[in-house]
Amino acid sequence: MRKKKVAILQSNYIPWKGYFDLINSVDEFILYDSAQYTKNDWRNRNKIKTPNGLLWLTIPVQVKHLDQKISETLVAQNNWNIKHYKTIKQFYSGARYFKAYMDVVEDLYLGCNQTGLSEINYHFIQGINKLLNIETKLSRSSDYELVDGKSERLVHLCKQAGAGIYLSGPSARDYLDESLFAEMDISVEWMDYSGYPEYRQLNPPFEHAVSIIDLILNEGPDTRKFMKNL
Repeated sequence: MRKKKVAILQSNYIPWKGYFDLINSVDEFILYDSAQYTKNDWRNRNKIKTPNGLLWLTIPVQVKHLDQKISETLVAQNNWNIKHYKTIKQFYSGARYFKAYMDVVEDLYLGCNQTGLSEINYHFIQGINKLLNIETKLSRSSDYELVDGKSERLVHLCKQAGAGIYLSGPSARDYLDESLFAEMDISVEWMDYSGYPEYRQLNPPFEHAVSIIDLILNEGPDTRKFMKNL
């Protein structure tokens, strides 16, 4: 019998292509919105290309206390989505598939009326999944019962989701206790983000670590060819 594969990762704003490869590699992807919100991180911002170099698109958020969870984080401005849409439109008008795909981007932004960061990120991830034909189940850690302990919480989430395999990002190697997973008969696998091919990107030099919107607007229907698991 095939084992269910699960990944758990903090929600990011318009993530890079590797994030969506991770989603597409599993049966269920749990957005870890119960994690602490971290400033100057990928939770509420990501990068795009411009003629003057990389540019951060940042959702302004309210930070009320140090232990604030992603699920508790609210936006600080109501029109941030319109500003981000106009910025993308400005810098990607010369992209090969700008005209063909900008309607999708417009719908994502102008249709984003959520006020919570977790819900906003879910909105964009779900929309991009649909565009890329990714059918992985998308859920939130807040949908499940939570326990204390960094690795213990991940194991407990996997167990509740019925996972036989946990696919982790490589940055967790420093802290993940694989023995706890083994005790629950859950094997651990590691995502490899190396070896991505370059694509026709505006404004050289080439940069892999930008929002997937960059890849979509530059390669359109060929987006999948520049990803690992699509």
